[in-house]
Amino acid sequence: MELAQRLGRLGTETAFEVSRTAAEWAAKGNRIYPFHLGDIDLATPANIVEAMGKAIAEGRTGYCPGAGIPLLREVLAEDIGAKRGMAVTPGQVTVHPGGKPVITKFIQALMDPGDEVLYPNPGYPIYESQIEYFGGVARAYRYIPTPAGFAIDLEQVRSMIGPRTKAIIYNDLQNPIGAESTDAEREAVAELARRHNLWVLSDEAYFEMRYSGTSQSIAALPGMAERTVILYTFSKKFAMTGWRLGCAVAPEKVSEAFAKLNTNNESCTTHFVQYAGVEAILGGQSGPQAILAELEARRDATAGLLNSMPGVTVAVPNATFYLFPDVTEAMAAKGIADLPTFAAEALHATGVSFCTRLHFGRPQPGEDRSYLRLAYSGLPVGDIQEGLGRLKAWLEG
Repeated sequence: MELAQRLGRLGTETAFEVSRTAAEWAAKGNRIYPFHLGDIDLATPANIVEAMGKAIAEGRTGYCPGAGIPLLREVLAEDIGAKRGMAVTPGQVTVHPGGKPVITKFIQALMDPGDEVLYPNPGYPIYESQIEYFGGVARAYRYIPTPAGFAIDLEQVRSMIGPRTKAIIYNDLQNPIGAESTDAEREAVAELARRHNLWVLSDEAYFEMRYSGTSQSIAALPGMAERTVILYTFSKKFAMTGWRLGCAVAPEKVSEAFAKLNTNNESCTTHFVQYAGVEAILGGQSGPQAILAELEARRDATAGLLNSMPGVTVAVPNATFYLFPDVTEAMAAKGIADLPTFAAEALHATGVSFCTRLHFGRPQPGEDRSYLRLAYSGLPVGDIQEGLGRLKAWLEG
């Protein structure tokens, strides 16, 4: 018996592969400093946990509407709209078991086989995986390094749009590179979407995971609400990665399609978890603020140590919990020619585990620099200092 051929087009989230390698090294008695996986080791705020328990005690353990419970949709519409300066109705909101399903349902609802979808590279690997799994043509656009971080290669994006281009995936506050669009870049992407009648998936998983400045949504720009799907997740701001709770904000006809897909795929998002989501938004911000303050301290410790290492440079982003250092000179000084070898030798010599640029899409023509991705969300400052201190000593040695 053979598996379905389409499974050959299905990728994976490659950070989990790095987790396996790190776990194998740890099982041999070695200390690991896990910078590879974008999970959060901080506790979900207590009021959210208590709200879930209360909902269970009240019997909120059965099926509920596929689109989400009305109260959560109302709360999300008000909160998301207010933070983006746009009007959002509950009918535009569908609740999902995490933010990731929004990617899948965007592709299922809006892309036909053979359609082209533009997506960022380096970028979250599930974009490419889902486009190809459902029979689309995944077309990667690149970023250009700048002193302030990375910028979308807009000229390349313009050159890629053709008659079969259906959508563009846009990840402002980006994983893995931490990049944030300027106002001009965001408007340029919006202008291309309007001119070529493209759907836009605006992945806003890190919209509120920022340490300075104010996030902006492409959906709030003129002519964009009717063509944009916003991906929202509780995972980051509220340290709820394992709770699996997120939502999409979309035009109502798209929301209706998403609700139908929900009914087919999972019936509904866990009932009592949705009441925890209501509490997360309405129950005060002291917990999320404490999480953000801790992550900022971790960012500063990680960036400071990286920039003190020979042959390593990194721009310090205002948001996300990722850093994307350039290690080209460091690799050359160690006599290491490729990123997999560098990652393996660093793990064995120091215990520091990280992803590389290669875990976030195939390198594009002309790339001549080597990068790592470090997630600092799962280590306290003391462990960051200890682990990166060992990495620095290894590079200096």
